[in-house]
Amino acid sequence: MDMPGDQSVAAKAAWPLIWPRKLNQIPKEVFVSPGLFEAELKTIFHGDIWHPVAHAAELPNPGDFKTFSLGRTPLLITRGADGKINVLVNSCTHRGTQVEMCAAGNRKEFECPYHRWAFEISGELIGCPGMSEFSPDFDKSRYGLARLRSAEFLGVVFATMGDNTPALAQWLGEDMIRAMKVILGDGRLKLLGYQKVRYQVNWKAYNDNDGYHAGLLHTAFRLLNWQGGKGAQFMTENGHMSIMAELQPLRNVGFLKDPSLITFKGQDPAKRASVLELFPIGVMVKHLDTINIRFAIAHSHDCTEVHYAYFAHQDDDEEMLRHRTRQASNLLGPCGMISMEDASIFQRIHIGSFSPGVAEFQKGVKDPYALPVDVAQNDETGQLPKWEYYRRLMNFQRAEI
Repeated sequence: MDMPGDQSVAAKAAWPLIWPRKLNQIPKEVFVSPGLFEAELKTIFHGDIWHPVAHAAELPNPGDFKTFSLGRTPLLITRGADGKINVLVNSCTHRGTQVEMCAAGNRKEFECPYHRWAFEISGELIGCPGMSEFSPDFDKSRYGLARLRSAEFLGVVFATMGDNTPALAQWLGEDMIRAMKVILGDGRLKLLGYQKVRYQVNWKAYNDNDGYHAGLLHTAFRLLNWQGGKGAQFMTENGHMSIMAELQPLRNVGFLKDPSLITFKGQDPAKRASVLELFPIGVMVKHLDTINIRFAIAHSHDCTEVHYAYFAHQDDDEEMLRHRTRQASNLLGPCGMISMEDASIFQRIHIGSFSPGVAEFQKGVKDPYALPVDVAQNDETGQLPKWEYYRRLMNFQRAEI
């Protein structure tokens, strides 16, 4: 993918930040600057980048919808009468009023509450009161809800606000497509439910996940002797990263009264754990038998909202359905057994980032002036290609000395 380079004039003017020469150093300012976030909205969230906004399993029937946001842009995602999924802007084309307030539901049509303009489930304008008295050049066909370009892979619905975003397969790349297949299988999923949370943290810190911290931060990993075995990390030039971990067999030493919660019913031990991070903040996880997509919203420089969506497979029998439901949020949710420490560490990262200096990556660094090629499962260097992509995208220049 071609880099915007000098096209990011707004970013360069809004925040003339000089980046350190060492590739393993990140200026802490990028986590706490309100002005930088405004530039990121234009360049990243409204730019030539694909963002996961839904899964088809969330909208199984015609008329189903969910609301979401891309940065600060409100979205209305619907399944039309033709079965196709639409990604619309949740703003009336008359005076800009938010059309739908509910998080999800089913509608025959949408109606703006301000002046009662009515829209088809697929976004076309049906009609509006007093239309005979509108301006002479009014054309109803031009006033449907604004539509974002969208694409779908394994049921995941991606949207972009950019004019020159590459094809989705090109944007993902072969390694990330392979990782998605490990997590989602054939994509024929069934929604189990959600947990939604807001973290006091910048979106870049939320998605700065690494393989180094897991066994050190998360108590459950140690209590269950959940140590990493063979595994690897895969990175792309446009900021994506995946960790595929082959965990050693679990050993319950009395920590759990009901060890069935951590039972693995899958057939392939190599697929016990897989984490996929799509730039900028899309996350998909398969841990044991839990299938989890985390749809994230960057609200501001210090607020990131995450919708933890849990899924089963359409072919699951009742026993497997119950198993996935029990394991889902109990294992990986915002207060899940192996992830409950995340909220606290996110906030502490945010507080600590107001201090001067840089955040520095160390584990796995072989050359601080070169991007890593081979990254072990428990290294933290898998994040560095993402940071280099971000730096170039935002047009930050490196220090000369």
